[in-house]
Amino acid sequence: MQDKRAKTLVIGNLEAKVPVIQGGMGVGISLSGLAGAVAAQGAIGIISTAQIGYREPDFDEHPIEANLRAIKQEIDKAREIAGGGIIGVNIMVATREYDRYVRAAIEAGADLIISGAGLPMKLPEIAGDAVTKLAPIVSSLKSAEVIFKYWIKKYNRLPDLIVIEGPRAGGHLGFRMEELQEIDDAAYDEEIRRIIACVNRYGSTHEKEIPVVVAGGIYERKDMEHYLEMGAAGVQIATRFVTTYECDASQAYKQTYIDAGKEDIIIVKSPVGMPGRAISNPFMKRAAKGRIPHGKCHTCISTCKPAETPYCITEALVNAAIGNVDDALLFCGSNAYRAEKMEHVKDIIEEFR
Repeated sequence: MQDKRAKTLVIGNLEAKVPVIQGGMGVGISLSGLAGAVAAQGAIGIISTAQIGYREPDFDEHPIEANLRAIKQEIDKAREIAGGGIIGVNIMVATREYDRYVRAAIEAGADLIISGAGLPMKLPEIAGDAVTKLAPIVSSLKSAEVIFKYWIKKYNRLPDLIVIEGPRAGGHLGFRMEELQEIDDAAYDEEIRRIIACVNRYGSTHEKEIPVVVAGGIYERKDMEHYLEMGAAGVQIATRFVTTYECDASQAYKQTYIDAGKEDIIIVKSPVGMPGRAISNPFMKRAAKGRIPHGKCHTCISTCKPAETPYCITEALVNAAIGNVDDALLFCGSNAYRAEKMEHVKDIIEEFR
């Protein structure tokens, strides 16, 4: 009988038995509970550092310090759950004090740093000789070429992993608004093939195996198999894990996915200047009509101008995490409407094993 198990995902000296990375979801959606549970099943669990300290008592007064403290706390908790599994973090380049978040994750022992929302040009410099694996997120061949050329010239270093994030992903997206509204899956598959070929070329030239993982729109095993056949080493999945019992988000947030129809999933303009994908709700309808007053700045994204922002993205995402869903920005992937019930992480991982 033919073994239909997927190949392992090897990133240097790290090996995940299941070629799945759980996507990082902030604020407070993928913390130690979800990441630890995924890692315990043989895949790779990812903690989002985006406003990770929102539950700390001093978050309002000292958000950066609260976040840096929470990075270690969440990684430590995830390790307890993971039982030796691989734990990484997702750190957005657009985060203010990005350097400090990277160093905090390394000091806390993160196995892997995945970094997007901008190109992580300085990531090797910040990481230095740390053993933590470095994985840029790219959305185009051009951005992949830029990363490779710059890292090689400036640091004599290559990425340990490349994550290709396509236009069907959730949250902030590396595409123009019009590109997201006119998605051509076949055309983007060709872009993925070009990126994989680029990565393989650089890897071959420098005698290094650099796996490529594809993200955005992966919901079931056949989606993964499609990209594995194209030459990817694995996939990154986020939306499917939201409606799990182990996900760190509130049950009310999870229920918005279960209740959503396809028509409820929309492309929005984030107040930090990036397009994103979210579930339509009363908050987004109010935001479309005018500015929503907000409290003090929590020092999140470098592109945000507090005096001009239509609403505070930190407040909106914290509301999502804690269950105030009518006053929240409900980020999601393109397949969120497919969620019909709660699941266990173990059962999802088994499907992709």
